[in-house]
Amino acid sequence: MQDFIIQTINQWGYFGIFLLIAIENLFPPIPSEAILTFAGFLTTYSTLNVPGVIAASTAGSLLGALLLYGIGRLLNPEKLERVLGSRWGRALRFKKEDVSRSVSWFERRGGATVFFCRFIPIIRSLISIPAGITKMPLGKFLLFSTGGTLIWNTVLVLLGSLAGASWGKIVAYMDIYSEFFFVFFVLCGIGFSVIYYRKRIKRSK
Repeated sequence: MQDFIIQTINQWGYFGIFLLIAIENLFPPIPSEAILTFAGFLTTYSTLNVPGVIAASTAGSLLGALLLYGIGRLLNPEKLERVLGSRWGRALRFKKEDVSRSVSWFERRGGATVFFCRFIPIIRSLISIPAGITKMPLGKFLLFSTGGTLIWNTVLVLLGSLAGASWGKIVAYMDIYSEFFFVFFVLCGIGFSVIYYRKRIKRSK
């Protein structure tokens, strides 16, 4: 994967960075850490510069985020309620009310959620979908997405520039960061699932 990233940026420059980051938002397993740190390294000896790399990567991030936001708009709460009201939803012990609660929570805290989730691997891409589902105003979505994305991109590009030829070490450290959050969310998911189903069982009794 890193070889592909390196070749694309070497060949296409800013447009390659824009394209890779846009794809990374749609397919989270592609590591933005490697894209941004390598691009930062290139600013030390090529015609690329730090502001240009940050601008290209942020534009690519926003394009990917807008596409996922659009998908979320198609998956409106009414459709989700119909799914949860079906036999499949009842089998998993979900209720239509769960959708309205989630929408209400996101309407109150959605802006901060979108902003801070831009620093969390995998989640930073997927958070655009619930923003679309809850019909977060587009201007608000772009404001918080741009703020979080700009900080994330700037930090990684600068780290890559400062590390120079040792940019790979930054990627290794970021892999640890990503693995930590992966384990954290798996454990949280298991914990919340256990609590959720216990409450459902108690209510059904």
